[in-house]
Amino acid sequence: MKIRIGILGLGGVGGYFGGLLAKAYVKSDKIEIVFIARGETLKVVSESGLKIISDNEESIVFPDLVSDNPEAIGKLDYLICATKTYDIEDSLLSIKKAITKNTVILPLYNGVDAPERISTLFPDNEVLQGCVYIVSMIAAPGVIKKVGPYEKLFFGSETASIYKMNALQTIFENASIESYLVDAIEETVWEKFIFISALASATSYLNQNIGELLSTESSRKFYVSLLNEITMIAAVKGLDLPNDIVLQTILKLEKTPHDATSSMHRDLMAGRKIELASLTEFVVNEGLKYEIDTPIYKMVFEKLK
Repeated sequence: MKIRIGILGLGGVGGYFGGLLAKAYVKSDKIEIVFIARGETLKVVSESGLKIISDNEESIVFPDLVSDNPEAIGKLDYLICATKTYDIEDSLLSIKKAITKNTVILPLYNGVDAPERISTLFPDNEVLQGCVYIVSMIAAPGVIKKVGPYEKLFFGSETASIYKMNALQTIFENASIESYLVDAIEETVWEKFIFISALASATSYLNQNIGELLSTESSRKFYVSLLNEITMIAAVKGLDLPNDIVLQTILKLEKTPHDATSSMHRDLMAGRKIELASLTEFVVNEGLKYEIDTPIYKMVFEKLK
């Protein structure tokens, strides 16, 4: 029996890491990669494959199957979810016939609320926690562009089967994916959330890319204020994060390509729906819940909503 892995969402994250999996296991008799896509992306990838463009090379990959029909997709052993956060419920329910009680679900979304939302839909399933560091985006339907050297994937769970997680880690490693199965996954996911939430909120509110954000004194102060607010919430929640998490986050951002920006800012500039609820409003609501004042996050939310 083949291990069947579904990739739900072929954006910057799902398309890139799904592409690496499809490339590695194209002739495998043990692993089957299924792309779950719709619309123009489904049409293009079905006909021409998925093109991945990085700084140094281009490649075109074909999965074993690309479909949006749960009957055609069939039962999945693992499901990697990488749609936008506002599509979590609709996208998963649209393929629920492909999800059995044994399907292990790995969310790779922007935000930290996905595992709880998915577990509400599928209470019997093992839902992992995960996050990635990568600068990648849809250049055109069926075309993913990745910028810079970052491409790290972290995942784990305190309750899921260690056997199934080790098997997934081996699958990632054999596909040359820089992945880490970590014990303190909640802290790891929150470190990423602090990075992406403050960045998305600042770049979208100020309409600036990373270089402009870091080089303009007022913008940098605005960004640091967001970091201070969100890290205070993480501390009150009892998360064991580094004492210098704000400095570490700034240093991480300084290593990111300065002409890049957040995915939320890109969506905002393109007139698309944005992930405001998971990346900004969530922090405002957590502040209310834990009685932590978040005036800068509130200002961003009020402007962008």
